[in-house]
Parts: sequence; structure tokens; C-alpha cells
Amino acid sequence: MIGAAKEFLKRHWPRLRLRTILLAVLLFAAAMPLFGGVFLRVYENALVRQTEAELVAQGAAMSAVAGLEWPGAPPPPPTAPPSRRIYVQEGTEIDLGSTPILPERPRGEVTERRADAQAVAVARRLEPVIERTTRTTLASVVMLDSHGVVVRGYGMGRDLSALPEVRAALRGRPATTLRRRSEYDRRYAFEWLSRASQIRLHHARPIVVGGRVKGVLLMSRSPRALFRGIYEDRGKIALGAGVILLALVFLSGLVSRGVTRPIVALSRASAEVAAGHGAAPETPTTAAVEIQELYENFAVMSEAIARRSGYLRDFAAAVSHEFKTPLAGIGGAVELLQDHGESMSQAERARFLANIAADSSRLGQLVTRLLDLARADMARPEADVSADLAAPVRRVVDGLAASDLSITVDLPPTDPVAVPARTVEVVLTTLIENSRQAGASRVEVSARQDADLVLVRVTDNGPGIPEADRARLFEPFFTTRRSDGGTGLGLSIAESLLAASNARIACLPFEAGAVFEVSLPLAR
Repeated sequence: MIGAAKEFLKRHWPRLRLRTILLAVLLFAAAMPLFGGVFLRVYENALVRQTEAELVAQGAAMSAVAGLEWPGAPPPPPTAPPSRRIYVQEGTEIDLGSTPILPERPRGEVTERRADAQAVAVARRLEPVIERTTRTTLASVVMLDSHGVVVRGYGMGRDLSALPEVRAALRGRPATTLRRRSEYDRRYAFEWLSRASQIRLHHARPIVVGGRVKGVLLMSRSPRALFRGIYEDRGKIALGAGVILLALVFLSGLVSRGVTRPIVALSRASAEVAAGHGAAPETPTTAAVEIQELYENFAVMSEAIARRSGYLRDFAAAVSHEFKTPLAGIGGAVELLQDHGESMSQAERARFLANIAADSSRLGQLVTRLLDLARADMARPEADVSADLAAPVRRVVDGLAASDLSITVDLPPTDPVAVPARTVEVVLTTLIENSRQAGASRVEVSARQDADLVLVRVTDNGPGIPEADRARLFEPFFTTRRSDGGTGLGLSIAESLLAASNARIACLPFEAGAVFEVSLPLAR
């Protein structure tokens, strides 16, 4: 199922620009305070419940005092030890999201019923307690008798028994309701965001004496103002919003100059390079460090592509030239044999056939050497290669030593090299064969270890290499012995094979003869 979901997202995921993604991230970060407003609603509900809990605690205390002060109240039972007391916290029932908001509390019905005398007397005795309590809690306290008639507070002598919270209290159950308040006057500009700014909590608490409800305490209070602090700090909030906006503008510019614009420029440059024109753009100094590294790597890649493209172009031209000469010779000889073959002498036919065979042999040799060069160019470094230099040198010397060529070896013990033995054999064979074909009669192979390299030097006593030709020795198809069948690919193949193992070959200046030095890295 997860795999199917991933495939669905891959098929339908929109193509987004980097600037769009970054803009969305920044806007989301800027909108986080707005999302915090949703949680303020939850906090506001918690404040309302806290107000209800305070009214419950205040009513419980005053109803307990009223019950003790009631005439004829039985003496309080003996208090149990603290270890045996059972405490049960009375919960709250108000929720701004689900509790209905009732109309403003009415003044009450006019009634001919006289207020209970005992309730009036208790209300007078409790007046100092109620006065000091309301001065601190700012709650309104109304006391009713057992019939719901007001004996203390707003609406003296009126009947409030029809109110749902009073009816519940007269049955012995505390109740809380939410009611609108008409005297509400908006003081702060942000109060329209608050759901609790226009309501008032009304809590009815029964006064129980001897198991019977003797009266009711009806308390009301507005919940705590949620946005009062926001309004009072509106200047600071506006300043903070402005700072956040400026920071977003600065961050957007920073991201644009450091990420998006350099990537767009690099994308255009890569398209131009792919089309065959254009060059690597200059690395922007304002870009991020990773983007600058990407520019530098792109410049290296672009240079390598240009160099490789030039190499392939020159290589194709050289191959065309090298193949054209023997093919032209073969074509000309075949045409002459077709037109004048019957009138030619046996010696002339044999000479033309020998030319065709020689050109064909040269073509075959060129194809073989080109395959060798392709394999050398495709060679990759081998892992954990370690070869002893003495063994491949000995095999090459034993195979090439002859009466017309003297080969001497000066090979002190060295550490193993990180080059395959086969590569060492191919390189030494190429160098010694070139010396033989150049007319040398003596070749010396020597080696020495220098730091983390083994330097192998091949020196001969041949005619040497002209200074003008030394710079082109490793170019494909460059040879001074084309008439003798040279292809000019031997040194190119040797150089490519060595490069695959991070080794190098160079032609050193020398007064007489030719000197080649091969640098082989040591095996780790």
C-alpha cells in the first residue's frame, strides 16, 4: 500500500521551482503565529473553565459558611483525621464550543411570596463575608431562599426560580450556565476575536442544611480577558510583525542570491554547453558554499568535456587520414589490375598485389592498435593492486633481448607498486621496441624509489628525439617511422594504461639517445 501511494505521488507530483518551494517555506514560517491563534481558542476555553472553577470554589466556601450560620443547623460532624479524609475535586461543565449561550439573566418575576425570614437573617450575617470576597474576586453574589426569592443582591424580593441554573440548585445540584451580557462595551480592538468577551458565567450553588436545600447562592462573573494583553502591547506586536516582515524580505533576497539565481544561471550554462557552445559561468561570490563548489565542479567538467570533444574531433580526423592512405593505395592498385591486368607482366601484377597486401596489413594493424587504445582509455583503477616490479621487468627483458639489442637492468629492491604487472610489461615492451626500431643497440632499465613513487627510467643509445617532436610524442598517430609501418599509437596506449592507475610517463631531455621516465605510485 505504501509503495502504491509512492507511485501515485510520483505520477501526480507537480513540477515546482526551487524559488516556489522556498517562498512557500518562508510564508509558512511567517504564518505560524496565525496558526497559533487557533490554539489561543483552546487556551481561551481553558480560561473560561478556570473562571468556572473559581466560582465553584467560592460558592462551595460561602455555602458551607451559610449552612453553619443557618438557624437550627445541626452541629458539624467530627472531623476525620487527615489520613482518612477523602477529597473529591468538583469538575467543570462549561465548554465554549458546545455549551449554549442563554440570553441575559432577567431581573426576575414580581412575586407576592415573602422571603424566608431565616434566609434574610443569614444573608445579613454573611454580608461582611460576601462583601470582602466580591471585592477581591469581582464576582456578583445573589442569595435566594428555598423558593428562589432574592434575599440579598440585585433584584431583592423577585423570584428567580424559573432560571435553569436556579432550578437545578433548588434540587440540590450545582449548575453553571453561560449568558450574554448587554452592558458589554468593547474596550479593545482585538476583542472581536474572542468568543468569551460578550458572555458571563452564572453559577448556582445550593445551601444544604440537614440534608435539605435552604437557599441558593447565585454567583456570576465575566471570564478573564484573553486579548487585553494583546491590545495593551499592540505597539510592540506591530513592531515585531514589521521586524518579521523585514527579516522575510532579507531572507528571500539571501536565498535568491545564494541559491535560486546561481542555480538558474548554472542551468542555462549547462544547456549552452550541451548545445556545443558557451563556457562555464563565473562562480558567484554571493552563492552558498555548496553552490560555489557546484560551479567549480561544473567548470572542471566543462573543461574536461571540451578537451574530450577536441580529442575526439582530432582523433576522428587522424583516423580518417590514417585509413585514407592505405585505402587509396588498395583502390588504385585494384583499379589498375582491373583495367590493365591482362597486359601486365607477372612481375608488375606481383608488385601491385604486394602493395595491396602491405596496405591491408597496415589497415589490420591500425584496427588492432585502435582497439588496444580504446581498451586503454576505458581502463579503470583496480582496487588493492600490489605488484612487485622485478617480475614484469625480468619477463620483458627475457623476451626482447637479442643479438642486435643489449638490455641491462639496474633494479634495486623497491616496495610493491599500485600498478598491474601486465601494464608494466606493456609499457616497457613499447619503450624497448621503439628503441630497437629507432636503431638503438643498447637499452638500460633502471629504477629508484622516491617518497611514495617508484621511478623507472628507460635509456637507449639511439639517434634521440628532436626537440620539436618531443611535445607530440604521446599524440595518437604521431610517428616518425610511418614508412616503416609505425602507427603512432604505442605511446598513447602506454600513457592511457598508466593514467588508469594514477601513474605517469614522460620523455626527459638528454644529450644523446632517448630517455623515458615512468612514475609508478606505491601500493598502500
